[in-house]
Parts: sequence; structure tokens; C-alpha cells
Amino acid sequence: MKASAALACTFATLALGAAQPKNLIFIVPDGFGGSGQTLARTYVSLTEGESTPGAPSIKDLPGDLLPVGNVRTHSINNLVTDSAAAGTALATGFKTQNGMIGVQPDGSLVGNILEAAKLNGYRTAIVVTSTANHATPASFSAHITSRNDYDGIAAQQLGYSHPLNQSVDILMGGGRCYYKPKSDSGSCRGDDVDLIKFAQEKGYYVAQNRSQFDDLELGLGPIRLPFVGLFNDDQLSYEVDRKAQAEDVREPSLSEMATTALNALHRATSSMKRGYFMLIEASRIDHAAHAHDSGAHLWDTLEYNQVLDTVKNWIDNHPDTAMMSVADHETGGLTLPSGYDPRRLKDVKQSAEHLKSLWDKYGGDDRRGFLVSEILPAYALSDATDGEIEALLAGDFVANLAKFLNDRIGVEWSTGGHTAVDTVLYSYGAGKMGDELKKTLAGNWDNVDIPRFMEKALQVSLDEVTELLRAA
Repeated sequence: MKASAALACTFATLALGAAQPKNLIFIVPDGFGGSGQTLARTYVSLTEGESTPGAPSIKDLPGDLLPVGNVRTHSINNLVTDSAAAGTALATGFKTQNGMIGVQPDGSLVGNILEAAKLNGYRTAIVVTSTANHATPASFSAHITSRNDYDGIAAQQLGYSHPLNQSVDILMGGGRCYYKPKSDSGSCRGDDVDLIKFAQEKGYYVAQNRSQFDDLELGLGPIRLPFVGLFNDDQLSYEVDRKAQAEDVREPSLSEMATTALNALHRATSSMKRGYFMLIEASRIDHAAHAHDSGAHLWDTLEYNQVLDTVKNWIDNHPDTAMMSVADHETGGLTLPSGYDPRRLKDVKQSAEHLKSLWDKYGGDDRRGFLVSEILPAYALSDATDGEIEALLAGDFVANLAKFLNDRIGVEWSTGGHTAVDTVLYSYGAGKMGDELKKTLAGNWDNVDIPRFMEKALQVSLDEVTELLRAA
């Protein structure tokens, strides 16, 4: 790690210069690694151009234009981090143990960059494709010793039990059931706290379906901050599944939610001295990697690149805004050996997770026929062998689906968990700010360095928030 004095001096050069950003967007592609970007880039080049595996002509994806450095990811007690410890490091500048959110190993609270921004008059937003109270968004909005205390995290996010009585101005993602009281048939809470009612009483607009999201008019309509959007009881759907949903019930994409939040935040702050801080997480890249689902992984990686492009274009039109992006860790250990060819992924129409849900719901008496006619074609496995079909009928459905597809495209996954490899740091700013970002962020960093840069850029104090939290 670079010496702290030199680090502070380097960061101050940007933060206190003429190119200081008014607004900061921080994007976390959970579980994303360089091999996933390579797979997506190769897929696009092979399916949308004249490139072939034997004569490659590879196109850039939006993310390929933005790398500036690398980030180390270990937690305080493990060479391989989980999302809670990594999220805490990226949000607070402190290492902690795997499984802990916004606290140090002894349980003492540490302030995060979103709280520091809020304390200093910035508007704030969290936009994710996981449950809104999952580990990464929780790290920017809660303090709790176990990442699995989803009830407690949700309550803190909306100010019901936050130690500083703070609440985020925009919260969008999945996990709707954690915001409903136990008495509601759609709840998964263990108590009768009604966070949706609580939010509405505080003046939040609450969207729970596509039509209510559309009423936001991409942040340009009469509905203003604050608002909450919870569009699934569980995680939001993988992008490959979301695209297959009927239009009238289709969940909003990450880029749609990000655009809505950007418009709403800009309208709320354009005439103010202070701007906004927004966390965006492409959450489900991680989940697809855990499952070795190369098709789902591909489409969520492409959507992450779409978000990068959306934000880049936004910054070109709003040059007082800066963007940083880095994965909390890599998941799955994806490798691309000689001979791999991802073109078959074009025929993947659903995730293995979704197909498993259809398989579990099937109530007919011809399971083999249903598998062959409905499931396998949707996963680009119409050519499954009799042995593969028998293996699927015998069990371990998702793992076998993924294995048979990966065998055909020639990719390999080394683990069902996370890995310790460094992740890529991306940034973007317009004009002089962009030049200073590249110069300042070039190199290899520890993940705890990242929020210290954001702290300087926004001219806020993480330590001040920590003091307030511990005094509360």
C-alpha cells in the first residue's frame, strides 16, 4: 500500500484543484473480472461483425476505454474477501472481517462515503440488481455485525433505525419482501416493522412494479425525490431473463434505473452548491459466476458495459460529474483456454436459475419430454446427449446445465467461490477532470484507498462520520 501521507497529498491534488467534481458516481460490478470482460468482448466481436475464432477482429466494449489501475481485495482475516468485507473497505476505508458490514472486527462503527456525503448536503442514491439490502449496498448504508441480518439492514437504509437517523434519497433494486411487515403475506421479515409504510410517511414515493416505475418517467416527471423502487421480492432477474419478460411486467434494467436516478438527482441539485453521490452495483455478475452460468454472466456483463456507456455519455453532458468503477472481488475463476468459442451463447434465452424454477414447477408426467422440448433449447443444449439428459433427470440440475454448456463453448471455472485476483479500476471525467483522474488513479491500490480518494474529491470527512456514529 502506498504511504498514507503520500496518498493524501496525491488525492488532494485532484480534490482541491480546479477540476473538483460536484457529483460522484461509484459503480461496483460485483464479482467481475478481466476474463469476463474478455468473454463479453469476444462474443460481441464474433456475433456482430466479421470476426472468427481463426481470424479475430476484436471490437472494444465501453469498459475497455476506461481502465486506469488495479485494486487489491483481501479482507482483514482472509486472503479471499467476501462482498461484506470488500464493500466495507470500499465504502469506509477500513478493512474488516468477512461477513461484517460497516463495522470493525471489534464491532465499532466506521463511517462510509455515502453517509459523509449526506452529512455535508449531498443527495444520495443506491441502485442495484441484487436485493437492496445485500452486502454491497448495505456497506454504504448500514452498520451491522452480520451481512445476513437483512431485516436490520433494510431498517437502517430508510432511516428507521440508522444510528444517525440518515436515509438514502433513492433506493432501487430487489428485496421487496424485507420492507414489508411480517403480517403481510409477501413478507420475509421476522418482525412487523412496515418499512414501506414508514417510507411513505416520510414522503417517499414507493414503486413496486413496472407501471409504478414508468410513472417516474425516467426521473423527469412530476415525482421528485425521495423515492424507493423495489421490483422483486428476491434479487432482480438476470438480464437474460429480464429481457424475456412481458413488457408490461418487465423489471427495469440497471441502465434504466441508473438513468432515472441521474435525472432525478440532477433536477434536485442543479441549482445547489452540493451535488450527489450515487452507488450503482451490477450485482448479478457475481451470482452468475457462483453458478458458472456463462450465459447469464455474459448478459449481465454486457449490461454493466451499457451502464458505463450511459454514465460516460451523462458526464460528457454534465462535466461537473466524475465516475469511478471497481469490482469488490472476482468470482468463479473464469478461464478462457485455447479453442474457446462463445458464439453458442447467442442461443441462450434464459438463465439456468430460471430454467430450474420452470423444472421445479413442472407438474406433468413426461419430465423427459419437457426437458428436451422446453428446457434444453432455451439453454442452447438442443444437442444434449442421452447421457447428459439422464444426468439432468437424476439431479444437480443447475450445475449440470452449466457444465454441459461450458463444455461446448470451451470455458472453465476454477471455483464456486471468490478469488484473490486484483480487480480493474476504471474512471471517467470530462476534459481536465478526466486527465487528472487518470493521472491520480494510475497504479495499484488497496481497496481501502478508494473511499479516501472519494472523500478528498467530495471534500467530506469519513472520520467525522465515524466520530458521530460512535457518539450516537
